[in-house]
Amino acid sequence: MNSSLIGKIEKAQRYEHEPERIAITNLKADFRGEHDIYHLALDGNHWSCSCAFYAGYGTCSHVMAAQRILSPMLSIESRSESPLPVGSRESAS
Repeated sequence: MNSSLIGKIEKAQRYEHEPERIAITNLKADFRGEHDIYHLALDGNHWSCSCAFYAGYGTCSHVMAAQRILSPMLSIESRSESPLPVGSRESAS
């Protein structure tokens, strides 16, 4: 095996233990919930989810789980976007 490739593999193995090196700013994912598959999105620091609970409360278990799982790779704002009632989300912008 090429020594340059070996060096890159070793570097990748070190990096895998340092998730904070990655900064996720945009993301689309499908979340397999207990009742359905929900579509999650992160755009900048704003999360969204296709579930009915998110539509009413501005957060949900799917977003909160993704925030916990991805926490080392998210901005502080994306880790803890505070839920706002949907109507006040536009006025808070």
